[in-house]
Amino acid sequence: MGQPLRVVVAGLGNMGRSHALAYHTNPGFKIVALVNRSDVPLPDGLSGYGIRRSFDDVLRDEKPDVACIATYSDSHAGYAVKAFEAGCHVFVEKPLATTVADAKRVVAAAKANGKKLVIGYILRHHPSWIRLIAEARKLGGPYVFRMNLNQQSSGHSWETHKQLMQTTSPIVDCGVHYLDVMLQITDARPVEVRGMGLRLTDQIAPTMYNYGHLQVLFDDGSVGWYEAGWGPMISETAFFVKDVISPNGCVSIVMKEGVKSDDIDTHTKTSTIRLHSAATGADGKFAKPDEILSMEGEPGHQDLCEIEQAFLLRAVREDLDLTRHMDDAVKSLAVCLAADESVRSGAPIRP
Repeated sequence: MGQPLRVVVAGLGNMGRSHALAYHTNPGFKIVALVNRSDVPLPDGLSGYGIRRSFDDVLRDEKPDVACIATYSDSHAGYAVKAFEAGCHVFVEKPLATTVADAKRVVAAAKANGKKLVIGYILRHHPSWIRLIAEARKLGGPYVFRMNLNQQSSGHSWETHKQLMQTTSPIVDCGVHYLDVMLQITDARPVEVRGMGLRLTDQIAPTMYNYGHLQVLFDDGSVGWYEAGWGPMISETAFFVKDVISPNGCVSIVMKEGVKSDDIDTHTKTSTIRLHSAATGADGKFAKPDEILSMEGEPGHQDLCEIEQAFLLRAVREDLDLTRHMDDAVKSLAVCLAADESVRSGAPIRP
């Protein structure tokens, strides 16, 4: 299959370190540099690489084949465009950018330079979420989407959330994942977005909020909401709701009791999928009991990062068409940014 792809990883937070480990264990890649603004502890397997400070210098000196961008959101677009212009394929963590214009600029740079762009929508590679989407599509629309991911964070997790909120609200940072799921299920166009939010702490800027809720209306009649809150005051009750309802029934993710909202594996593990049919018999009672699909043995967070990077390798080696992948990333971001605009303006937005 040729020589390993030479890769630079920029940003060594939780996701950056996980992606770097995925490259380290995949023989299709060779890490040529890790880049971060400061020194951070590195897990076993990465300590031998060292940490460089300048992304620009690495692009110039190492001439990598791939740039993995896991920095804070406000630098995603700038780093990605630089990498494309330096001849790299790019993996960039979600959200793709902090504005729709910048997201489109990144996609245009990928196309102009003939390079692959993969966005870190980890749920697209998760077998349980792939099954959820397939079962929901079989039900047929219009749909009601009920989704949230709240995180009662403290200590290091809360410090990370405060850093993220210097540029990006929770409903944008996390919401792009779940709007992407909604878009994959309905194939419809979002026509109106509404949002509300509240600043529940004086530890973030007066212009930022750490609790948000968005509502989206689609042109096929489907409706959906997504909720995200971060911080030590957030409730652990019903923090993980993943429900898709149609006239023919519903499909839901059911979590185990006792899981913690700021456990990173909780954000992707599904435990079980519950299928409910709305069909009734002559007596008016349900025609069949709910079906419970066990997701035992599903991949964990690090496994999923390895699956994502294996997909990137395949996209490059096999010249996969990523047009829909890129378009969906821009669409989901546009909805979440419209919700953010609605929070700030108090008015519904037509994206």
